Amino acid sequence: MRVQEQFLVDERGRRTGILLSLKRYQELMEDLHDLAVIAERRNEKPITLEVMKRRLKKDGLL
Repeated sequence: MRVQEQFLVDERGRRTGILLSLKRYQELMEDLHDLAVIAERRNEKPITLEVMKRRLKKDGLL
């Protein structure tokens, strides 16, 4: 069963809030975190795939 978002409305019917499933909220928070990391790193110099592979191997992650 997929729970749909539910909107909270004021007395005039204007949307003032939203009720999300916990899973959807977590997905949105992960997306927000990813965007923040991208923004923080936007001025970094890019590196090649080979350089990244060497770094990962050096750190024992590859």
